[in-house]
Formats: sequence, structure tokens, C-alpha cells
Amino acid sequence: MVEAQTWTTRRMSNPRLDSSEQVLEIPPTPPGELRNSFGSNGNSLSPTLVTALIIASWYLSNIGVLLLNKYLLSFYGYRFPIFLTMLHMLSCAAYSYAAINFLEIVPLQHIHSKRQFLKIFALSAIFCFSVVCGNTSLRYLPVSFNQAVGATTPFFTAVFACLITCKKETAEVYLALLPVVFGIVVASNSEPLFHLFGFLVCVGSTAGRALKSVVQGILLTSEAEKLHSMNLLLYMAPVAALILLPFTLYIEGNVLALTVDKARGDPFIVFLLLGNATVAYLVNLTNFLVTKHTSALTLQVLGNAKAAVAAVVSVLIFRNPVTVMGMAGFGITIMGVVLYSEAKKRSKVTTH
Repeated sequence: MVEAQTWTTRRMSNPRLDSSEQVLEIPPTPPGELRNSFGSNGNSLSPTLVTALIIASWYLSNIGVLLLNKYLLSFYGYRFPIFLTMLHMLSCAAYSYAAINFLEIVPLQHIHSKRQFLKIFALSAIFCFSVVCGNTSLRYLPVSFNQAVGATTPFFTAVFACLITCKKETAEVYLALLPVVFGIVVASNSEPLFHLFGFLVCVGSTAGRALKSVVQGILLTSEAEKLHSMNLLLYMAPVAALILLPFTLYIEGNVLALTVDKARGDPFIVFLLLGNATVAYLVNLTNFLVTKHTSALTLQVLGNAKAAVAAVVSVLIFRNPVTVMGMAGFGITIMGVVLYSEAKKRSKVTTH
């Protein structure tokens, strides 16, 4: 048992510790890195694990929204792709508002001029066209073939960049696009469930996606008008929903009343629609998180692999028939996309 320390106080002197008492040694202060690490190992994940979880979430959300759209539009019998896209836009607007204003994942940026708003409106219109065409195509085409057509986005991007901005690529880049187109021709001729209208709207969706990326690079170039991807989604989503509203009412009729009636008979449709709309937002959120924790190049590589993974998963789930030639055509297209990405990287290095 340790005896209590005693202090002897003398007049006109400071208190002194009696020499007979034990002196307690205080350990040295650890370095800052060690101090910061104390208590954190058990409470936080390693950066590698966080990145892996984000990439897994990106795959799940991207493939999940495709499979949910296909199930709703083709198997469940919910044949309202425009209204479904409008729900996606409303969901993205609501979740983006909460993520930016409450969670503060990125700083809020404001629209500063009518000119900037008109540019965002133009992008929203192209965005609407692309997403509606993509969702509509899923009514008629299997996900595997939809992804094969979608993999040709680099071809349309190069075409629009040349037509709109007169930007010329190197010969190597253009040569890399040949297998992209050739592969989809082979896959189309060998697709057992080929549907002409579905194929045309799928091509329209792919072209619209490429056009949006080119136009976005043109319209939002000045530093004053540039918007972070999450802020751009915050402003584009509600505008897109307003654009889609008259089209869904005119083309799809009283779709809201039909959906409510369907929900009364089968409440599961509410879960499907809400889940589908939430996953649609998570696609955009995980795109941002993957770029933040890795790089834009990593996102591009993941996108190339996603098409193949989505095709395999959809075949396993929906059991749609595939042919050897169809798989070969899809493989040629993916190979062309990889060659295109490598050629673009080399051309940028040469330019700089």
C-alpha cells in the first residue's frame, strides 16, 4: 500500500516534497501520429477497406438499378418508363438536397445567371432523353444486350466531339473504335431476343449520354459556371422532372391514378418504386464517391467491367437466351472500349 505524500511548509519558503517519499515518473508524451491513432483503430475502417466498400456499393447500385428497371418494366408489368424516369428525377432532387444542405457532402453552389440556368436546362433535356430511352429499351431488350449497346458510348462521344467541337483524335483512337462498332454488329445479328424499336431507343439512349458529356464540356467551361457533379444533379433533376411531366401525362395517361390503384391491390409496388428511385440516386452518389476516393480513370475502368458483370448477372437472374456469337460480339465491343481508353491516355500524354 502506497503511503500518502506529506508536505512540509516552512515560513517564507516554498513547499518541498519530502525526500523519503516516492517520486512518480510521468511517461513522455507520444508523437502526434501515435496520439491520433489511439482509440481510432477500433472505431474507423482502413482507407483500403473503405475504398473497397465504395466500389462494391457502386457495382451494386449500377447493376441493381438496371435489374430493378428490367423487372418492373418487363416482368412485373409496370409499363410506364417515362413516369418511372420522373420518379428517378424527383428522388435525385430530394436526396441531393438532403445530402448537400444537411449532410454537407459537398459545398452548396448557386446558379448565378439566367444564362447558366438555360445551359442547365439544355443539359436536363438531353439527360431526360437519354434516361427515358434507356428505360424504354429495357421493356424490349434483355439487360445483356442493352449493356452491349451501351458500351458503344465512346464511339458516339468521338463522333459528337468531332461534329460539334471539331476536335480531332489521333488515328490510333479512331482505329480503336472499329472493334467497338464491329462487336455490336455481331451481337445484334446473333441476339435471339432482338427487337428493332428497343434497339433504336437503346442506341438513342447511348447517343444521348455521349451528347450530354460533350455538351456539358462546352456549356459549363468557365470557372464561374462550373458546377460540382452533385450540385449539377441537384439543379438538373427537378428541371428534368418538370420536362417529363407533360410527356408522361400525354403519352402514358393518368399514370398516377393507375399506380395508386395498383398499389391498393399490391402494396409491393410501392416498395419497388421507392427502392428503385433510391437506388437511382445511389448510382450518382457512388459515382462521386468512387471518383473522390480513387480517380476518374478508375471509374472509367470500372464502367468497362460493369457492362460485362451486369450482362452475366442478368442472364443468371432472368435466364434470357444467349448465343456464342452474341457473347463474342459483346467481348469484341468491350475489348474495343479498353483499347479506346488506352489510346486516349497515350494521345493525352503525347499532347502534353
